[in-house]
Amino acid sequence: MDDQNIPVEISDYFARATIALALASSQGDNPLVLVNDAFCRLTGYSAEDVVGRNCRFLQRDAENGEAKRQIHAFLQQDRQANVRTSILNFRKDGKPFVNLLYMSKLRGQSGEVRFLFASQYDVSRSQPDRLAAYDSELGGTLARLSPALAESGLALEGSLMVVANSAATIAQAKLTLADLNVADES
Repeated sequence: MDDQNIPVEISDYFARATIALALASSQGDNPLVLVNDAFCRLTGYSAEDVVGRNCRFLQRDAENGEAKRQIHAFLQQDRQANVRTSILNFRKDGKPFVNLLYMSKLRGQSGEVRFLFASQYDVSRSQPDRLAAYDSELGGTLARLSPALAESGLALEGSLMVVANSAATIAQAKLTLADLNVADES
């Protein structure tokens, strides 16, 4: 099965999921191969706008130095199962948001990385209790997705990394947006 042939179990799961999910190819420039409706609502882009593109376009010209380093390390290090980082993204209408990005590798039975699984959450306008609810929902998503992946001969690597301090994550997101607004006014 090639990377563009997405198992029906994964497509069905994405269609039912209520949190923003994306699936990218592990080949080439890691183009998106599937996004769900929650991803489209979060970003303002349709599936047709994004499938076939690397999701870095959401960053526009934002620096995102530390997040880029973490994502690059995740992609380059075969044994790094997942990554979770905050990254400045922009909606289709140009409005910025701080995305709490979670990525994990989906491996085939032979051990090769077949897909990159990702979930996105806007922490810039969130409250600690809403982030905790998202974390709980993401944990449930990963638990429910694993059997569907197994039916397709895929395995989800790693597990949800718990946010150590939701309030600090949200405060940092708000500071990032405030800094961006000050720069825009200059």
